[in-house]
Amino acid sequence: MRRDGDGTRGRVRGEAAVLGAVAAGGGLGAAARYGAWLLWPVHGSGFPWTTFAVNVLGCALIGVLMAALARARAPHRLIRPFLGTGVLGGFTTFSTYAADVHGLLGDGHAGVGLAYLAATPLVAVAAAWGAAALTRRFVPEAR
Repeated sequence: MRRDGDGTRGRVRGEAAVLGAVAAGGGLGAAARYGAWLLWPVHGSGFPWTTFAVNVLGCALIGVLMAALARARAPHRLIRPFLGTGVLGGFTTFSTYAADVHGLLGDGHAGVGLAYLAATPLVAVAAAWGAAALTRRFVPEAR
């Protein structure tokens, strides 16, 4: 391997660690999401409550995580990629949300589809914001 003096090898190793953290976390998050669907299956043309709940809970947890990390003195550099991008990114599923909306609208369930289309981003963003605000209120800043 060529030595270039600019630390390329170290950067590549550092990026590989981030990639590994995201991949490991993503696998855990996706497995948890699948477990939620096994425990709470939704059939037919009803409101997709499982996907809705997973996305809202995941967004709330992202709000908690980001607010807590902002208050931490020096969090490990892999915490955000592992938990935020990996676990919670793998847990939430906005691609399934889009497919659910498409399926509901395509199957003639416009009322349910449009309600789901509007409610998911509104409630998910409110959950992230509210959870972050509560976290900032109850988690002291590191000194």
